[in-house]
Amino acid sequence: MSYFSIVIPYVLWMLVYILMGYGATRLHWAETGHARSISGLLVYICAPAMFFNAFQRLTYDPADFRRIALFFMTTLIIQFLVVGGLCLLLRRRFDDARYRFLSFATVLGNVGFLGLPLVTAMFPDQPIVACYSTVYALSMNLVVFTVGVYLITRDKRYMSLKAAVLNPTSLTILFTLPFYLLDVHLPVAILDNLALLGKMTTPLCMMVLGMRLASVDLKALFTRPYAYVGSALKLIAYPLIAYLLVYFLPGLDGTFKTCVLVLSAAPSAAIILNLAELHRCEQENAASTLLVSSILCAFTIPLVLLVL
Repeated sequence: MSYFSIVIPYVLWMLVYILMGYGATRLHWAETGHARSISGLLVYICAPAMFFNAFQRLTYDPADFRRIALFFMTTLIIQFLVVGGLCLLLRRRFDDARYRFLSFATVLGNVGFLGLPLVTAMFPDQPIVACYSTVYALSMNLVVFTVGVYLITRDKRYMSLKAAVLNPTSLTILFTLPFYLLDVHLPVAILDNLALLGKMTTPLCMMVLGMRLASVDLKALFTRPYAYVGSALKLIAYPLIAYLLVYFLPGLDGTFKTCVLVLSAAPSAAIILNLAELHRCEQENAASTLLVSSILCAFTIPLVLLVL
């Protein structure tokens, strides 16, 4: 079975979920204010269950652990390289917060809620790919709470390794690793229910985006040039650069490289909007980029896969 026969139905269903959330809100079956509560369930319950289950499905093997650690370091380095490159390219315009925001938001993708189920569907017989997605999310957190917050605020006081560790994603992985390293597995009945929670992430995440979409001016949203520039960098330029950086590296298998490409092609992560709102910086542009990239990725992910 080709990747396209897996990916295209998957991304089309994402659009369906967005439309469900949009329609339910417009028909007053749901309220935009409910999106915050659903997001809380996603972040604090569904995502930790998904990440924990990813490692529980994998039997400990030193070679696998080295590959997972290498994937973490590789994606971390790629993100810092791309952010650094954009900073050099845009540094003369850094008095404008839009360019500072763009320089780090380009690398922050929805590698968990959307990326993990996608690579799992592409490689159903390789449970390690779910762990790749999990550690990609961990490396992204390090970028967010160091370089990301600094570029938004231009104040080193906001840079915090503590914040990079004390968040649901990082804490879940730190809790999970001892189980994996000691090869301790929970009963199948528990894992099946954790898997069920994990499978809820993509539909709920996309429905939340649809609910947010129902609360904005669609004309203003789709006529904002910044959203398309940010989406193009995130959905096309960044994954292609990431893939190029690993393509010629020796010792990396095809699954490893493909996961770098696919996960990097995920649309913008909700964290970009959270940071924008927290620091009152480019909230409208962040929201527009988040929504537009989440819609356009249904077309760009299959397009990016052409390089394979």
